[in-house]
Amino acid sequence: MQQTWPHKLFRSLAAFCLALSLWAIAPAAGAYNNPELLPDIQTPVIDLAEVLTDVQENLLAEDLQQFESETGWKLRVLTQFDRTPGRAVKAYWGLDDRSVLLVADQRGGNILNFSVGRDLYDLLTRTFWVELQTRYGNQYFVRDNGEDQSIIQSIETIEGCLLQEGGCRVVPGLPQEQWILTLITSALGGVICGFAAIPRKPGQLVAWQWALIFSPLWGILFIAFGIGPVISRTSDWIPLVRNISAFLIGLLAAYLTPMFSQSSTSESET
Repeated sequence: MQQTWPHKLFRSLAAFCLALSLWAIAPAAGAYNNPELLPDIQTPVIDLAEVLTDVQENLLAEDLQQFESETGWKLRVLTQFDRTPGRAVKAYWGLDDRSVLLVADQRGGNILNFSVGRDLYDLLTRTFWVELQTRYGNQYFVRDNGEDQSIIQSIETIEGCLLQEGGCRVVPGLPQEQWILTLITSALGGVICGFAAIPRKPGQLVAWQWALIFSPLWGILFIAFGIGPVISRTSDWIPLVRNISAFLIGLLAAYLTPMFSQSSTSESET
């Protein structure tokens, strides 16, 4: 059966796209396992992207070697950009279940990636690694602090948590942007609680039933999202006091809203 010209055109375009895609991915496939990029001597830090200064690289390498000798945990750092040794680093470093490989790659939106051995999940949860990546590898942190600090502070956090008894379920420390989010959720929880507690019957001071009905909503916003992230990440009492104050202010503002509206209405009538 003779094919029509639209079918021929479609097949030609498909073949062209397939050939183009194969040509485009060929260099990447060849760079996926390049052991020749690895140094001849053993070092825990390979800085192919030249993110670290010589002093920083030497200090970090000494710190990782000392940490491994004292604890048995193997931490390794690889920075890459257009060149990568790929899977060859596993054999070069002998990565196992007690190893962490930090890969810093400038080509993504988040420069950090972690390859984590199984034994570490007993001390550092999967949530910990996701939070660690988003805190220190995001473009805003890198812009304000630099790629070198993204790597160094991540390593310091991992080492500190591995030295703690029981490890860490979350990343210690409360960044300002995260605290602002907890402050907003605390205030929002107070507003919902205040509106729910507005009296709906004559002579009623507080509508406790409605406040209890809506307690799962304002409780989650205030306790789970407003207080929980603060007390689990820092022992500083100032953010906690501020969040509680935001909850109370939001509660009172919502609770007193009908009184202000009634007073303004009576003034307009007179």
